[in-house]
Amino acid sequence: MRAITSRQHAIVKTFRAVARGSDSQLLLDGWHLLAEALRAKLGVTTIAFAGQPEPADARVIELARRSGAEILTVSAPVLDALSPVRTPSGVVAIARRPAVDASAVLSPSPSLVLAIAGVQDPGNVGAAIRAAAGGGATGVVCDGQSADPLGWKALRASMGSAFHIPVIRVKEMTEAIDAWRTAGLTIVAANPRGGQSIYEMNWRRPVAILTGAEGAGLPHSLESMADEHVTIPMRAAVESLNVAVSAALMIFEARRQR
Repeated sequence: MRAITSRQHAIVKTFRAVARGSDSQLLLDGWHLLAEALRAKLGVTTIAFAGQPEPADARVIELARRSGAEILTVSAPVLDALSPVRTPSGVVAIARRPAVDASAVLSPSPSLVLAIAGVQDPGNVGAAIRAAAGGGATGVVCDGQSADPLGWKALRASMGSAFHIPVIRVKEMTEAIDAWRTAGLTIVAANPRGGQSIYEMNWRRPVAILTGAEGAGLPHSLESMADEHVTIPMRAAVESLNVAVSAALMIFEARRQR
């Protein structure tokens, strides 16, 4: 293990660059997220931690070392510089960004794809991924106007769920929708009102659920591509739900029916 005590070390610049966004690497902050990445065999390349790790955390470090990761011990000020969070959790790491084929979100059959369009809050994106993974969705697809689903904020919100379900990002959702329809999926747009109740919708067939940002909703260009529309019944005083909550309700209703 190398020990680093200077905030001017080159590794600080590397971690900060990955935190800002990288096409090939991910930043992991926190022991739980690191453990989930290792369990998913994500390819962790560098780990930096400060202080004396707990026994469970020491086992995570040993697992990472055996997988080929470089282990760094750093001072508290260096960890503050490496980590993008306000209160560092004690460990931060870099991993390879997984390459996921677009067809991976369709298996196993019947497909249940969660499509996220124009959701810019990474916390909402991460929470929606967590709901999708927990409810048995076959994959999650985010468009280019949404927050990076594998950015560090979204990863923290997903609690590592993004490592256990196919998650991809596409520039434009329209091309993905065309591919899903060709593959036999029914395209269902989530609307705050006017659609079929989620409890009456047939979720047993292959489905792709189009969801948009709270307030703005789905862009008209995507909504018009839907085969059917679905609505979550609510009391009149409530206009809409958070996208992650909406996704969870629909996906778990699909799970119940299936």
